[in-house]
Amino acid sequence: MAVFSKLTSGRGSLAGERLLRLLKDPANRQPLLIFIAAVLIIRSSVIPSSKKRKAKESGIALPVLSEEELAGHARHFPLLPESAPAEPSAPGSPKPTLSLSFIHQLKSLLRIVIPSLTSREALILLAHSAFLVSRTVLSVAVARLDGRIVRDLVSADKWGFLKGLGWWFLLAVPSIYTNSMIRHLQSTLALRFRTRLTRYIHSLYLSSAPHLRYYRVPLQGVDQYLTADVEAWSESVAGIYGNLLKPSLDLLLFTSQLARSLGFKGTVLLFVNYYVTVKILRAVTPAFGRLASVEARLEGEYRAGVNRVGRESEEVAFYDGGPLERTILLRAYTRLIRHVNNIYKIRIAYEWTEDFVVKYLWSAAGYGVVGVGLLARGDKVGGDFFAKGGKEGEKNRVVADRTETYISNRRLLLSLADAGGRLMYAYKDLVEVAGLTGRLYTLLSTLHNLPSLPTPLPGDGNTFELRDVDVCIPTRTLLLGSAESKGHTTLVRALSLSLHRGTHLMITGSNGVGKTAVARVLAGLWAAGGGGAVVKPGAGDGEGEGRERMGVFVVPQRAYMVSGSVLEQVIYPLTLGEFYARAEGGLDEALGELQGILEAAHLGYLVEREGGWGTVKEWRDVLSGGEKQRMALARVFYHRPKFAILDECTSAVSSDVEGQMYEHAKSLGISLITISLRPSLTKYHTHLLTLTGDGTGSWTETGEQGGSGAHDLTRVLEEIRVLEMRLEESKKWEGRVRELEGALSVRS
Repeated sequence: MAVFSKLTSGRGSLAGERLLRLLKDPANRQPLLIFIAAVLIIRSSVIPSSKKRKAKESGIALPVLSEEELAGHARHFPLLPESAPAEPSAPGSPKPTLSLSFIHQLKSLLRIVIPSLTSREALILLAHSAFLVSRTVLSVAVARLDGRIVRDLVSADKWGFLKGLGWWFLLAVPSIYTNSMIRHLQSTLALRFRTRLTRYIHSLYLSSAPHLRYYRVPLQGVDQYLTADVEAWSESVAGIYGNLLKPSLDLLLFTSQLARSLGFKGTVLLFVNYYVTVKILRAVTPAFGRLASVEARLEGEYRAGVNRVGRESEEVAFYDGGPLERTILLRAYTRLIRHVNNIYKIRIAYEWTEDFVVKYLWSAAGYGVVGVGLLARGDKVGGDFFAKGGKEGEKNRVVADRTETYISNRRLLLSLADAGGRLMYAYKDLVEVAGLTGRLYTLLSTLHNLPSLPTPLPGDGNTFELRDVDVCIPTRTLLLGSAESKGHTTLVRALSLSLHRGTHLMITGSNGVGKTAVARVLAGLWAAGGGGAVVKPGAGDGEGEGRERMGVFVVPQRAYMVSGSVLEQVIYPLTLGEFYARAEGGLDEALGELQGILEAAHLGYLVEREGGWGTVKEWRDVLSGGEKQRMALARVFYHRPKFAILDECTSAVSSDVEGQMYEHAKSLGISLITISLRPSLTKYHTHLLTLTGDGTGSWTETGEQGGSGAHDLTRVLEEIRVLEMRLEESKKWEGRVRELEGALSVRS
């Protein structure tokens, strides 16, 4: 490390010469070897070997952050004021700029990807910085060595020329290694950033109740945020660090080197060139941050459309809606491509100006600056010397020295121009990073500031109760957890229920009256409006049954099939690890129990038909509608909750099979809360809740616990069905009477 400190300290003009002297002096070879060994040790400690990396990747896991850990970060992600949106999308919106707001947003995200100074990401960043500094020092040494080689060539110094070529190839080894490590460490750093950020967002987004952020987040195109935006931000931030540090260091070191040779006038001209370049490029730089933000949003809309067609392909095929879907996708794609083309057009003028300024203006300025120094030096030394007729050898030496100075300075100026160009490009990239940072900050601040839904009141553990609850259509306020229902559409008003174990409730009413809305309030997905309260049963043994039972299990109308095996379909939402932990009697006994559950759900043939419990398929497409609904009931049989909310979950199942599954659920001690319009299901329930749907939010409850209540419910619904049939028949007779009257009038 002594060599490294010598190379990076002291006066910049002597860095190249010092490096050459250090390499030539045998006394310094040992410290140089120590420095190289230290670099290799840092590399091996920061970057694991391929065997270790493969072992880690084979068992990679992203641990879930607790709600307490996430709550500690919430103070870093306050919601932005409405007057300063983080994700501008309209042409008139303020563009992302390198302001204090952007710095705060970037710091908040960096706290996630670099949690501490001792983290692996910080060590990779340190190693990356060391290689960037080494690359700059090597560039200075190469520039000086280039000048010496040309000097020896002009002065016909054969041995000096060959020695210079030897040092040239010797310096090529660390230079190539340094360049490779810079690229490798940048890619590794981007991947580590993406992993950290993905883990954090997954823990926050897929939080459990009562937050349910994935269900209540008001942003559109969340999949674009979680995938493309996270990847683009990670790569941009990892790249922008090197694109800022390396050119800045080059500008500082190369300018200090040139200042020794160019003198005061040349140095002033250099800084004038810097100032003019910055002013020109800032004047012509478009709003790349806003353009990148809009492009990401349009890309997300197009991706969502493609995913929708793939997800609903069967329904689209039934309707033969391919042409319409093609039109919709083409419209979204056209918006995206039109915006991208606009970006390309905007970049034409900017890149023309940028290339002219960075390449040609800087090169011309470089020639002028070098010429000023050499011409001034020639007037003082070269002119007088040649006028007096100096010796030929001394003349050649003077020419060779001038050539060395010119070649070295020209190389440094070209490197300086390249550094300035990369710094200008880095400014453009930094503005684009501001747009991506604003999008991700918007996502995280929105997720952090979603308040939790109201916690259900504690009860005896076996009672489901609603107390004066208004069921309202959730606008943004209710979705975020507010219990205030003023100004919102109320579907059911002042609903009060009290259900104990063994009580079975059926909720009925015409379409659109709010049956599923009641189920959402019962399940805790929607907040209870009107100042009411909900008492939910908790998990536990339940009346000394000796088995851990869930409090509530909801089966929605659309049966959800998880990505996994047949076994994972039945035990969802348990993981395989949790299932194996519960299999106290052995795996064979647990699988035998599951086979019995499938038999009860009339799916006993499924395991053999599909090839075993471990078969993995796209079950959403493999199973029929009835099979998916029966699989959903099989989950109820497996988990045996205290209460099961069934929302039209047997609409594709025949009545006889439906009845058998309801009887089996009741035999397992499961209290049923069913949402259905089928009168045949009333005999399996003890209470009936009817939503009138007259616009007033009124409702009626009939039936008492026991068989007589079920009989009354059946009688009432059967009478309603008979009256509806008679009304239909009366309409037919009225039509027939009109036909006969018309025929009589024609004859008369």
